[in-house]
Amino acid sequence: SSAVTVVIMSEADITASSHLSCGEFVDWDRVPEPEQKADVPPDILCRPLKELKKLAREGCWEASRALRAQVYHQLIQQVSCRLVTPDALVYRDVVSRLFGKLSVSSHPLPEFLEGCSMPTYHLNLAGVTALRKILICVGNLFPDITYSPMLPSLVALLLHYSEDEAQCFENISRLIASNAPHTSYIDQSFLAHQASCMTFGDLANKHCPAAHKLIASTSENVFEVYSEWLSWLFHDLPFNYAIRVFDVYLLEGQKVLYRIALALLKQYRLSVTSSELEGTDIKADLQAFVQNIAEHVTVDKLLERAFGIRLFSRKEIWLLQMANRKALMERGITMVQSRQSFHLAVDMQTFSSSIVTAQEMRIIWSWIPERFSLFPPLLLFSTSEDGCSLQRFYTCCEGYEPTVLLIKNTEGEVCGAFLSSDWSERKKSGATSGFFGTGECFVFTVRPDTERYEWVFIKKPELAKAVPRSRQRSPSPSPVFLLGSSPDGHGSSSNHLTVPMPQRKSRLSPFLAIRHFLLPSKTASMFMSGSREGIIIGGGGGQALSLDANLLWGHTEHCETFDNPPLCQENFQVQLLEVWGFQNT
Repeated sequence: SSAVTVVIMSEADITASSHLSCGEFVDWDRVPEPEQKADVPPDILCRPLKELKKLAREGCWEASRALRAQVYHQLIQQVSCRLVTPDALVYRDVVSRLFGKLSVSSHPLPEFLEGCSMPTYHLNLAGVTALRKILICVGNLFPDITYSPMLPSLVALLLHYSEDEAQCFENISRLIASNAPHTSYIDQSFLAHQASCMTFGDLANKHCPAAHKLIASTSENVFEVYSEWLSWLFHDLPFNYAIRVFDVYLLEGQKVLYRIALALLKQYRLSVTSSELEGTDIKADLQAFVQNIAEHVTVDKLLERAFGIRLFSRKEIWLLQMANRKALMERGITMVQSRQSFHLAVDMQTFSSSIVTAQEMRIIWSWIPERFSLFPPLLLFSTSEDGCSLQRFYTCCEGYEPTVLLIKNTEGEVCGAFLSSDWSERKKSGATSGFFGTGECFVFTVRPDTERYEWVFIKKPELAKAVPRSRQRSPSPSPVFLLGSSPDGHGSSSNHLTVPMPQRKSRLSPFLAIRHFLLPSKTASMFMSGSREGIIIGGGGGQALSLDANLLWGHTEHCETFDNPPLCQENFQVQLLEVWGFQNT
């Protein structure tokens, strides 16, 4: 699906567009000319939406200022928005009423811009004045906006290609009032902004593991670094990069911003080493890198790399954003409050585990989804305190979602798993043992090496197509697995493990639930399973982790769900086992 629908224009409309007077607010002598202008088809705005996206990615709008101005106006006029949205006529009326003969400087900027920067790019004095007037009118006509740091940059960019203030105001109003499903152009509250930042952190965690690991090892607060992701695009990037981002953003919505910010993060990782970052303020270093991006990569190459990143569907990302919003609201963040500072990173000074150090737990914590790292870790179960009982394990862990499992074997090796679902889900599959969980589950090693292995479809999402709304998935035959045997080879038992069909619930659908995807193989979506005989994590051709009913013996091997190697010695004896939950009450 796409963010907008483009109306076919006649040749006369396109010819007339060349006479638009745009750019009166701009010092064009300061604007760099594009190195190479793309060939523009004569009927460019009559092309199908898919082709328009391709042309925008290739930089076709740079052929002329008039063309870009017409494209912007035409695209924004087709954005689906609320019935009552202020237009150019309303703007002129409000300007007359608000300002009259008073100067703009006598009016303060809206409260929702408190603490926000206001890039002006190549606007001249008249342009800066127009920018302030438009933002003041937005504050007057959109009283529900409580926080929107991205808004000044978008207005400034639009002013470069607007006939007048009124047209710019009307176009930004349509983006603010957009009501397209699963699509958002502009965050308008601190809650929405923080949820977007958390979503970017989650995506960076999954799609930029090398950069994420580097940042987690050098920054006290990883989220604080990621909270600047929109500023990279619409504050730090030079104008000739930012305007190309804006070109594709109007056609493809917020998802494209995630792509480009991830590409910047990947490029940053290529340009630095861990030793160079020791003692460095990585947040400031990233900002300087983006500001000087032309020294590292051209805008065309940056966009090419961005669109080479395979993200999940817009709907799936929306579900992740909604889950992050819900977690923030549980933390006490509301729609109406203004900006506040708080730290998501857990204070590891008071953390105590018999298996991992505080520094090791900090690395594990950096891997978990952002919405859970809002809350401090809570020890739910420990074999040293609760004994080696599987029933006791279930009793202590039920009611908590998600959990982190840590295992230390008698050889000193440490491994574990992040488990997204409540262990009570195992009861819903009846007498037989069944797999449950979501694609956010992962397994990991801590010692001797630190590594994470995620759901195989995160690295290859194109293999798992989104389920069409009209289609319902039907159950498939149950695969057969061996639970895992003790090292002496005795006491092995086989169990038929089914993949239960999740039932529809009234609550929000989970992020990366398997029912959202048409998977080529059910054996690649076996996340967690529990029965009286033991627990299994990861299935398909093997089991990433399995533990017996006494929590004394375990087995690890490659499995299709996580595409992992054995996490430690294949058959091992458990020395210590801990389960950590998240203290959100």
